[in-house]
Amino acid sequence: MTTTLAARVAPLLPVRLVAAMARLVYPRFEPELARLADLCPPGCGTAVDVGGWYGPWTHRLATRARQVVALEPVPRLARLLSSGAPRNVRVVGAAAADHHGTARLWLPAGDAGDRGVSSLVRRDIHARSVEVPCVTLDGLGLRDVGFVKIDTDGGELAVLRGAETLLRRDRPALFVELESRIQPIAPVVGHLAARGYTGWVLPGDTWLPLDTFPLAEHQARTCHVAAHGLLRRVLPPRGPRYVNSVLFLPDGRRPDGPGMRDDGRHARRPSRRPVHPARLPAGPAAPHGRPQRRPGR
Repeated sequence: MTTTLAARVAPLLPVRLVAAMARLVYPRFEPELARLADLCPPGCGTAVDVGGWYGPWTHRLATRARQVVALEPVPRLARLLSSGAPRNVRVVGAAAADHHGTARLWLPAGDAGDRGVSSLVRRDIHARSVEVPCVTLDGLGLRDVGFVKIDTDGGELAVLRGAETLLRRDRPALFVELESRIQPIAPVVGHLAARGYTGWVLPGDTWLPLDTFPLAEHQARTCHVAAHGLLRRVLPPRGPRYVNSVLFLPDGRRPDGPGMRDDGRHARRPSRRPVHPARLPAGPAAPHGRPQRRPGR
């Protein structure tokens, strides 16, 4: 197992500086973060960041949602995230799973969580574990959830299973890391399809339906990129992109559609397209020039 240059240098720098630098460059590492308006609707009540790490998603979500709940199981990272978070951020020092209790969090040798590859699912890069609390999203008492980002290095399906009530009630947009080298992709896609969610990916400048983009094949072709560290993937010269996250939207919504830019709710709403006067039901004429009032929330 190799370590990246950033992983070797990071312990020599103040951790707050490392965190700030990671947050600064992360939109180049994960371009979807730079397109947050396509993912998290304006007026979003609660956004959830599962796998907070240094907080690149947490801090940006705090500018779009009234409240952000970030879950980070590595204790030192949870403390760091909490100490520097905006006022509308609540940090939960636990792993999201499909049950409440404790679990073993696996990390690489010599890593204190800085590499962002800790997981409840052990794989070949992991050498040691620590016991951490685990919770379900349904058990956190969240309300008016408009967006959930999930990055747990293999534990994504368990997180979704622990959010059944939330998904059924609020119908949030979901941004989920899926990597075939860690876990099969199909179980998560099937789980969400059965609940009315459709996947979208951003391999370039345009969102594509997941069912038209062979994600597993793409990852097999570009898996060498996944071994590169953060700096090598964001600084020029930049090679091919490795797509490893999927935006899931409910009820036929699209990332470029009006449903993502209305008022932040993802429950199905009546169309707001103009109606031709000839199709209006008979009744008293409305005053000319008066705009139709927007339905109440």
